[in-house]
Amino acid sequence: MTSCLRTLALQALTLSDPQQKCQQVALLWQAKHQADPSITLSAPAQSIPGRPEKPTLVPPKQLQRRAMNTAEGRAALIHALAHIEFNAINLALDAVWRFADMPADYYLDWLQVAKEEAYHFSLLRAHLLTLGFDYGDFDGHNSLWEMVEKTQSDVLARMALVPRTMEARGLDATPPLKQKLSQAGDHAAAAILDIILRDEIGHVAIGNRWFQYLCDQRGLDIVETFETLRQQYQAPKLRPPFNMEARKQAGFSAIELAYLNAETG
Repeated sequence: MTSCLRTLALQALTLSDPQQKCQQVALLWQAKHQADPSITLSAPAQSIPGRPEKPTLVPPKQLQRRAMNTAEGRAALIHALAHIEFNAINLALDAVWRFADMPADYYLDWLQVAKEEAYHFSLLRAHLLTLGFDYGDFDGHNSLWEMVEKTQSDVLARMALVPRTMEARGLDATPPLKQKLSQAGDHAAAAILDIILRDEIGHVAIGNRWFQYLCDQRGLDIVETFETLRQQYQAPKLRPPFNMEARKQAGFSAIELAYLNAETG
């Protein structure tokens, strides 16, 4: 009997140890073509997502800001990025297990995202260790996962507001963060951000692909539907500056980019 891709994704999602989760994602990627994504699943909500006791989760405004000209300040930034990537592993696994009746390529796309997010997390955690810290040594926030929870009942809303909104903000934020790290002399961290930006363009493109697919399937206009969902789910309002080139590479249309400029101009 073939193993179920979505069952295995759910098992990885509920793992709390970051290293075990990353290892399980790698094994799942290797077994992707032997797995059946069609089985309907359920899981107790309290087990999702699996995550370690640390970092402590606090509201974003309560996170301490640290100067970039100190090792601790740079470590705090690297930790914040690692925390985002850890959450991104979970959101990709959740996209695999939660939504039934999608095309097989949908599940393979999101499993690829999980694999790459696990790689990003591992790179950042390894670099954090060179600075004398580990994942969990600083506080984190839960904004990304909160949007995952809000959109758990509709794959259209999930595609609109997680990859195309929350993750797309990373396309805008990564270049200035890289510049800050380079100016502080942390060229290894800057090189990791190059890898992350390259892959995140692909992740947002996957979100765009499946949002377009679902809008076409339901006979919906992309721009109008996105704005309706953004308001309905109280998603964060997008604010400039925008990385227009990266967003274009990720599949946002000229109409969407023009609308983005008009809304924030």
